[in-house]
Amino acid sequence: MLVEIRTGSQITLPKEIVDSLGLNEGDKLYVSEKDGIIFMTPVTVYKYLDELQSELSELKRNISEGKPVLDRIDALIEKLEND
Repeated sequence: MLVEIRTGSQITLPKEIVDSLGLNEGDKLYVSEKDGIIFMTPVTVYKYLDELQSELSELKRNISEGKPVLDRIDALIEKLEND
């Protein structure tokens, strides 16, 4: 499919590709180049980065206060696997 580079080096991904990959607004793509070929790879882990950082901060706080954390870790892992 042919796309055009616009102001600010922006491109629009064809809807068929976006739909096929299940991409949504705000999703991240890793862009790289090798031998003149541009590669774009969806990176979904960034979708949860802020939430994960918040949960890890709370876990560290609980550990430093001597509070139990195992149930929170299990719940966090389950949530990340299911989302």
